[in-house]
Amino acid sequence: MRLLIAFLLAASATAPAVAQTDRTAQRVEKLEQEIRALQRRVFQGATVQPEIGPAARPSVLPGDAATSPVADLTARLDALERQLASITGQAEQNGNRLREIEDSMARFQAAYNRDQAERAAAVATPLPKPATTLPTEIAANDAVASPAAPLRSASDPAEEAYNAGFRLWEQKRYTEAQAALEAMAKRYPSHRLTSWSHNLTGRAYLDEGKPATAAKIFLANYQGNPRGERAADSLYFLGQSLAQLDKRVEACKVYDELQDVYGAAMRDYLKQRLPKARTDARCG
Repeated sequence: MRLLIAFLLAASATAPAVAQTDRTAQRVEKLEQEIRALQRRVFQGATVQPEIGPAARPSVLPGDAATSPVADLTARLDALERQLASITGQAEQNGNRLREIEDSMARFQAAYNRDQAERAAAVATPLPKPATTLPTEIAANDAVASPAAPLRSASDPAEEAYNAGFRLWEQKRYTEAQAALEAMAKRYPSHRLTSWSHNLTGRAYLDEGKPATAAKIFLANYQGNPRGERAADSLYFLGQSLAQLDKRVEACKVYDELQDVYGAAMRDYLKQRLPKARTDARCG
């Protein structure tokens, strides 16, 4: 009888502890599930893998002779602590990377804004005002200039367009000069200054160090309008372009044609330079 009473007392004392342990185990299980969900979000796409996987458990299961429910819960809590530390570290790394990306984007945006502002300022800069006469063409690296151009008509937009392109070329802004002169020639194809515009476009390419492109423009200007006011000039500078391309034989043929076609009708600017050009090309 005494043994039965002692057994019942022990069972009644153990029951609350077992119930408490079961409730703790349920809470730990719920916490593990929540941490695994958080783990999947933090480590998504990361090269660093979580320290503890979803099915991680102590090597000795509850109920085995070598453990107890309390020991099992302690091991699981230790695993959760390690897992939380790993997730916290990965979250901090993600935060640092995000800040670095935001800083880089901010620097990129600032540089882009400066570039756009500079471009807008360049576009807004007005072109030089037209002169009262057409500019005198100046030979590159030569002090001798061509005769003065005729008076500019105050109401002729084609002359103003050519004048603006000439100023850009004179300032060595070759790319802008090419665009301005090509636009002028396209807009006023029948104007007498279109011959001037094509010729100066070729010179802009030649001065920019692009003799092959310049040669095509000079040849087209000469062949397209051999009676144009700058057709003879284009033939002369075609020879110059070919000489720069080391095509001296072809350059000499061009100089011969210049002499044959225009002869005494050449303006002095070309007459003065043709002998030296033939010598430089080693023409016979």
